[in-house]
Order: sequence, then structure tokens, then C-alpha cells
Amino acid sequence: MAASSPATPSLPLDGESILALAARSMFQLFSSISQGMFLVDRTGRIVWLNEGYKRFLPALGFSSAEEVVGHMIEDVVPNTQMRRVLETGQPILVDLLTNRAGTFVVSRIPLRDEHGGELIGAIGIVLFDHPETTLQPLISKFARLQRDLDDARRELASQRRTKYTLASFVGSSPPAVEVKRQARRAAVSSSPVLLLGETGTGKELLAHAIHAASARTGGPLVSVNIAAVPDTLLEAEFFGVAPGAYTGADRKGRVGKFKLADGGTLFLDEIGDMPLALQPKLLRALQEGEIEPLGSNKVVPFDARVIAATSRDLGALVREGRFREDLFYRLNVLPIRVPPLRERRTDIPSLVEVLAEDIAARGGSAAPELTADAMGLLAAQSWRGNIRELRNVLEQAAMRSDTPRIDAAQVAAVLREAGVREIVAPIVTAPAPQASGASALRPLAEQVGELERRAIAAALAATGGNKLAAARLLGISRAKLYERLATMAEFQSMPEMWTVETASFPDTSSPN
Repeated sequence: MAASSPATPSLPLDGESILALAARSMFQLFSSISQGMFLVDRTGRIVWLNEGYKRFLPALGFSSAEEVVGHMIEDVVPNTQMRRVLETGQPILVDLLTNRAGTFVVSRIPLRDEHGGELIGAIGIVLFDHPETTLQPLISKFARLQRDLDDARRELASQRRTKYTLASFVGSSPPAVEVKRQARRAAVSSSPVLLLGETGTGKELLAHAIHAASARTGGPLVSVNIAAVPDTLLEAEFFGVAPGAYTGADRKGRVGKFKLADGGTLFLDEIGDMPLALQPKLLRALQEGEIEPLGSNKVVPFDARVIAATSRDLGALVREGRFREDLFYRLNVLPIRVPPLRERRTDIPSLVEVLAEDIAARGGSAAPELTADAMGLLAAQSWRGNIRELRNVLEQAAMRSDTPRIDAAQVAAVLREAGVREIVAPIVTAPAPQASGASALRPLAEQVGELERRAIAAALAATGGNKLAAARLLGISRAKLYERLATMAEFQSMPEMWTVETASFPDTSSPN
């Protein structure tokens, strides 16, 4: 018996054969493990579908595969994105598809010829037909991330809303009323606003109020304190940074404040501290309504109304060559001068009441109550730091006092420790005598003259001897006030009635 010949070993396959075999194997694998699969040609016409996909046909309005083969994919599968794959040649690996048959996790992959060049069709695969069950852990994680993102967006939006309105600018004195009138006028315009005033006068509050009263109130209010940002970072803060603009830059880039304020208002605080080298780029942005992010050669348009503020004399900076004249003219379209507190002393009682309530709310204690002499002392000071300084004095006095009631001696102690060398005392005038008997029968002109003298004395006392401010309080012109003073002998012989004096209060800061 002849010995059997050994089995002939199979020859190794070449690369193309392995690739073809792998393609067939993967196609068969996907067809067997997926929930359904179909093929379309380059025109989007269905040429084949497997047994798994046939079970979805009744829900789509078809009874057999013969009814769908040869039809366009859009006529069979509502809401499909297969046409996009055929037009772009790019796959959609994971997507959610919802139609009459239900919600599915699907994948769409373009098919090319054997050379890998020409697009010949596409394959659609139903990965999961009940994603709410199969992908529950992933869906729950996505939902949590979406909630966190929504919360972060709401928090960011709340920070960019206006905190104040014109009602927040406390005061009924003529200077305060005039500022609010100008702010209302500025709110109806889209031109730049320049707020001028000493530190602590309420310029930022007015910027918020103008935005709130404008047509842009639904948009963001983005603030930049130029004095608080280093010069080297200011350009990036304003205009943003392109992805990978420099070593260490964020790969995703960074949006600048101008673009963040798109559709709203951009508040440039302390514009007088703007570096001279950056001023031309700021001017171009304001003129053209477009910016160029750092490290980019693309121009980005923006639509933001600009409100600038400064406590410095921009005119003097222009004359000194430290601020561009053309930028000054661009910003100084609607200038609003915010008066210092010493020019609206009659507003101090109202301000004290509002500040005291805010101090109490923040500190969780009772609002401080000032005696009449303490209130008069506050109204007589010059307040170089304006409302910010007034708040500081009130807060210190409230913290040092064992009771909510604060008298003039306690206020004077705080002022003295704050470095106020001359504490101005309020003028206390004697109460007007009660009209009775013969005094009530005096000539009317004499009684009117006496009331007029008292009114003028009170106005001069309240304004610290400032005749222009006193005239505004009285509602008369400065010339009319001078005319009245010239005809009143007591104001010439006793000028101390309408000038301020240095107060003498007991020093309560010393334990002895």
C-alpha cells in the first residue's frame, strides 16, 4: 500500500488579498451584529438591505424589501443624513436618528472603489435601536454635563447683566438730577459715552444704568478696568488670542472683551491709563467696528456700544502727549461730568440711609442710625474719596460702636484716624422764633426777607460756602445770589455765617 502524500501547505496571501478578505469579513460581521444595515449607490438610491433592517420597514410604511430597493434613501428613511455623507465624502460615525420607527444610534460610512479614490456609495448601520436603555450610563453622564454647562452659562450671563439702574443713583439735588437727565439722553443713543469724575463718584454705576436704559439691555455688559490689567496683557484682554498664537497660549484660543460684548455694551474703566502704544489699535477698533486677535491675520467684526470712564484729566494728558488726540475725540462724543460729593451735599442724608442699609445687609446686623449732629458733620466734609470714602467712614463707625446709634464724636474719631486734618463742622443756626403777637404783625416784606436770609444761610452752610452750588440748591442763578448777598448787611458784616469753620470734637480714640 502506497504511503499517502503529505498535505500541500497553503501559500501565504498578499496584501491586497488580505485587505479584500478583511473587507468581506468586516462587512459580514457588521451585518450580523448590528441591528440593521443597508447600502446606497452614489446617487443615494437603496441597492441592498439586510434581514435586520427589514423589521423596521412596517413602521416606515413599507411591507417588504422589494418596495424600498431602488428608491431614494430620503423617500424611505425620514430625517436621514446620508445625503450629506454622499456630498462631502466624510463619515458620520455616531449620530442619533429619530423618525416614525423610533430613535436609533446610527453610523454612516462612505464607500470608495478598489483604488480608494472615487466615491461609489455609502453604508448605513443601525448600532442600537433602543439607546435610552443600551446607552443609559452614557446618556446620564451627557445629561449631567449638559446641566453643568447650562448652569455655568446662566452664572456667566448673570455676572454680565446690569447691577444698577438710574434709580440706583441716589440724590435729588440739582447736580444729581442733571446727571441722570444726561444719562437718559445718552441711553437712547448708540454713540460713545465718556464719564468724567473723581474716584468714588459713581461712574461705574452710571455705566450700568445707561446700558440698562438702552436698547442693548438684553445684551451683555462687559467691563474692563484698564488700570488693573498689566500693559503686556491688555491687548489680549481686549482683542483675544488666536489658537497657538505664542508659546503657552490656549490651543482653542481666547475670546477678547470686545467680542464678548458683541450685541451689548463694553465699559472701559480708567481709560486714561491706556498705554500709548495700544491706543492706535483701540482707535481703529472703535472706528471700523472690527478687531484682529493677537497672533491672527483675520479680522473679526463686533457690534458693541462703548462707555469709557476716567478720573484723570484727559485734556491735560492730550496736551502732554500721553493720550492720542484723535482717540480723545472719538470717545468724547457724549461727555457726562459726574459731580463730586461736595457739590451735592444735600444728597448725603439719602446716601447715608442707602449705604447704612447695605452695610447692615452685608454684615447681618442692624442698620446704623446717625444722630442729627453726626449727620450734619458728614454733610460738611469735603470727601476727597466721595461716596466710596463716605461708605468707609460709615462702616468703620458702625463696627466700632457698641450700639446702632452713632454720634458726631464717633464720626469725628473715624475721620481723624483716616487722616482728615481739618474736620469741617456744620453751622448750627438758631431756630426761627415762633411768630406770635406783634412779630406776626410785622410787614410781609420784612418776614419774607428774614426767611430768604435763613434760606441763603442754610444753602451756603450745606454747600460749604460754595456759592454756585448754593445757587443751584436755591434754584436761582449765581448772579441773583450775589445780588441778594450784596443787599444783606448781615452777610457782609458777619461772613462767618456762610463760611465753614474747623470743628473741635473730643478725641474719643485715646483711652485716657
